[in-house]
Amino acid sequence: MVTLVSRTVPIMGLAGALSLTGLAFAPPLEWGSGPLTVDALPRVTYTAHRGGALEVPENSMSGLAAAFDRGTAQVLDFDTRMLRDGTLVVMHDATLDRTTYSGGLVRDLDRRDWEGVRLRPEASLPGGWRSERPPTVAEVLDRFGGRIVLMLEAKDPDSLEGLARLIRSRGLTRSVLVNSNHPAVAERAHRLGLISQLWRSARQMRSDRPAAWAPYVDVLDMDHKARDADLVRAVRSGVPRVWAHTVNTPADRDRVLRLGCDGVISDAPGLLAATAATSSGGR
Repeated sequence: MVTLVSRTVPIMGLAGALSLTGLAFAPPLEWGSGPLTVDALPRVTYTAHRGGALEVPENSMSGLAAAFDRGTAQVLDFDTRMLRDGTLVVMHDATLDRTTYSGGLVRDLDRRDWEGVRLRPEASLPGGWRSERPPTVAEVLDRFGGRIVLMLEAKDPDSLEGLARLIRSRGLTRSVLVNSNHPAVAERAHRLGLISQLWRSARQMRSDRPAAWAPYVDVLDMDHKARDADLVRAVRSGVPRVWAHTVNTPADRDRVLRLGCDGVISDAPGLLAATAATSSGGR
């Protein structure tokens, strides 16, 4: 049982209309005894980056659903942005130009404008994909929350409190990783009671001292292109989990697992799942 704040918030889209009360949260039937949490992840974890952007339309509801149904990853990743009215939506870029049929800044839109945005699937993707509206964060949490571990990257640091409210109101604080490239944002996420994830580039890792983040970072998300010594320093930092991004070949996967990483974040989780690892990873 998860104790929550004393107010009622309707949730739609999981198993009919549920409610959160000041006493307890009743999980939907498909959760069984409770939501799937980060603590239940396997020793070596696979994450579908943006749903698996080489296999499905990135940050789309249909792509996330396909990745979930295929079962080739234990974590679904997506990016978040905030509209001018505070609505939190799923989008990587600050502009609409690259992935939709529209243009301009995401931040200039409100929820009503968002209803008219349509994603433009890459022609190189396998299979046939229709254009669709990119989802809101609430829609993704309502569809997948508790059924699989989710990882969201807070692209707008000022959206963190809003994201925390969405996660808390659904009883998902142990089921959603909140990712950022900024240590200060990771520390804020930790103080808000969220599972904190911090990603770093290969360049940043050359001067990083990741042991300093161990008190408030739950997952370090390291660039697989980093030097061996930098990856090993992260593995030995004291942070509970160290994963590598964005790993799209079996050879790169095997290298980071051999160096001690216990997870990979991939645009091609299906390809990696089809190729057995030569190293079991873990520390």
